[in-house]
Formats: sequence, structure tokens, C-alpha cells
Amino acid sequence: MAAHVAAMAPATNIGAAHPVTAGGGDMGKEMSKKVANDAAAFARSLAAERGRNVEWAEKAVRSSVSVTEREAVKLKVVDLVADNLQDLLAKIDGRVVKTTRGMVTLQTRDAPIKRIEIRFRDRFLALITDPNIAYILMMVGMLGIFFELQNPGVVLPGVIGGISLILAFFAFQSLPINWAGVLLILFGIALLIAEIKIASHGVLTIGGVISMVLGSFMLYDAPEVGFRVSWAVIIPTVGATAGLFVWAVSAGVRAMRRPQVTGAQGMVGRLAVARGELGPEGQVNVDGEIWRAVAEGGAIPAGEKVRVTAVDGLTLRVSRAGDRAQTP
Repeated sequence: MAAHVAAMAPATNIGAAHPVTAGGGDMGKEMSKKVANDAAAFARSLAAERGRNVEWAEKAVRSSVSVTEREAVKLKVVDLVADNLQDLLAKIDGRVVKTTRGMVTLQTRDAPIKRIEIRFRDRFLALITDPNIAYILMMVGMLGIFFELQNPGVVLPGVIGGISLILAFFAFQSLPINWAGVLLILFGIALLIAEIKIASHGVLTIGGVISMVLGSFMLYDAPEVGFRVSWAVIIPTVGATAGLFVWAVSAGVRAMRRPQVTGAQGMVGRLAVARGELGPEGQVNVDGEIWRAVAEGGAIPAGEKVRVTAVDGLTLRVSRAGDRAQTP
């Protein structure tokens, strides 16, 4: 409405200009009425200034009416329909418009066109404020910080996690965040962490996954206007997160079940060779180390293999292993 020349492309429409909040939420009855009145008055003023349909401009605001490009020309909502930019410049050539400096005749036929490209900074900011990208950044950030706290000194997960979280919080400034969704995601991760510490037979893992899925679904407060996390992003992200924690839990369980290989307990069950007759005391060779040993169940001749059954201080208790070996 404010343009000196208003043109539309084929197969487009104009209208439906009732005011809404940026995030699509409810403004409240009184505030909505106030904003609608202000917008309607502004639209009437612009239409009158440009010689366009004042009544239709008010209806577009108050009743959200909308028309096609051909109807808009007939109703004097816009000036013309143009197929492309070159067609537009040809059609408005010679048109007289009113400016602050007076009446001006446009000379646009074959005018040079200079395209202003979007800067890298603006493209980058538009990328991270995408609801799906912001969600992924938040998840990567929390996982990175968690693994850095679990393994201090690794550095890389902490650096990536910190940068991702800062970018996610920056994006959240421009998005209608539902903090209940954020808390559900944090609670879900807390349950997965607890699964590592507490044997719940999978209950905490299932609860964590459900909490994260619900939180991801509720993360944005205006799904009706397109602010939502895609299921194609939620399912792989939650699945990968849960998979990492399940892998960590299973690795911990395997480590706990693995036989001890160091210290006194690590010696039990090892094979040794009698350096001399054990009658019952003597010496044995264990992986190149010489230990004092006491034989159980009678004397054992030199060169015979024995098995360590217990460790008593610096003395091994051994029994026959059944095979003979050459004395080292």
C-alpha cells in the first residue's frame, strides 16, 4: 500500500492483513482491538495517499479479506500485473508518481538492475534461527558439556558443546520458546545420566526418551505458524542421544563384569611355573616375575605348571595345573 507503484506477479494474492503477534500467540482482547484499529487507520491513510481503494484496505485489516492479482487491479488495490522484473520496468515507464519533491515521471525501460545479495552474516543468522537447527544446536551443546564433565581434559566436546549452546541461546531470542519443553528435555537427559549411575533395568532410559520426545514436541510455543521441530529431526536426534547413553551404560556393565587384571585379585587364576620343588614352600615364575609360593595339596616338583588360587601379602598360594613345563 505504501509503494508509489504497486504491482503483483501472476498467480499471487494480497490481503489477510489482520495483526497477529510475531510468535502467533494471543495478544488479549483489548490489546488486539487496539492494534487492529491502529493498523486499519494506517492502511486507510496509505491507500488514500496513493489513490487506492480505502474501503478494501480497511477490510483487509479488520476482516482479513484477500483477492487475486486480477481482482486487485479491478478493485484499484494495486496498479498492475507484471510477469517478471523486465516486464514491470517496461510497464511503469512513463508513469507519473507523487514524491516529496513533487511529481516525477519514471524512466525505467531498459534500466540497469543491481541485485543486492544477502551478506554471509545474515545468511548465517537466518540458518541458526531455523527451529530445527536451533534444536540440534541445543542438543549437541548439552551432550558436549556432559561428555566433557564426564571426561575432564578431553577439551574438544566441551569446546563444541559451549559454542553450540551459545548459538542455540542466541537463536532462542528470536524464537517463541516454551520453557516447559526445555525443562522436559533437560529432565530426559538427567534420567539418561541417572541410568549410568543407577541400575533401573531400562526404566530410566525409557522415561528419559519419552521426556525428551515430549520436550522436543513442545519446545516452541507457536506450532500453528510453523514454529515446530520436524519429526524427521526429533526421532534421529533423540534416538542418537539415547543410543549414546545406552552404549555408555553397556560399556560400564561390561567393564564391571570383566575379570580384574591388576592387583592381588588380578593374580588369582594365573598360571605359574615352579622354579624349584614346592615342598610346600618355594618360588614360582609368573610372567617373568619371581614370587614366593606355598603349594596346596602336597609337594609339587620343579618345572610343573601351577595355578594361583589366592594371594596372601607377597606370597602366592598355588595348586597343580596338570601340565609340565620347562623351568625358566
